[in-house]
Amino acid sequence: QVRLAESGGGLVQAGGSLRLSCEVSGRITSTTTMAWYRQAPGKEREMVAVMGSGRLSYGDPVKGRFTISRNKAMNMGYLQMNNLQAEDTAVYYCKTYVFGRGVWGQGTQVTVSS
Repeated sequence: QVRLAESGGGLVQAGGSLRLSCEVSGRITSTTTMAWYRQAPGKEREMVAVMGSGRLSYGDPVKGRFTISRNKAMNMGYLQMNNLQAEDTAVYYCKTYVFGRGVWGQGTQVTVSS
């Protein structure tokens, strides 16, 4: 019913910026809540940011550096990442909810060189 596709990952030097995008497609093209997660090698997946239904929240490691946003049509989500550090290296996933069930994208790799 819905598919998510992330883009915008890549290699960046420490202190640099990247903007990730997440496109919602399929039979349902707009969703209320969108979240970004990340998973570094050997670590558990962690929440980075979530927005929707009156909620706006960031994980402690990214507060003040990352910003989550949506477009008006609610079919795109974005994660602006500033002042990236080596510890931000991970695969980044977007997630939304359809009828209460979580739907994940395939992920995009972000690598920060120090």
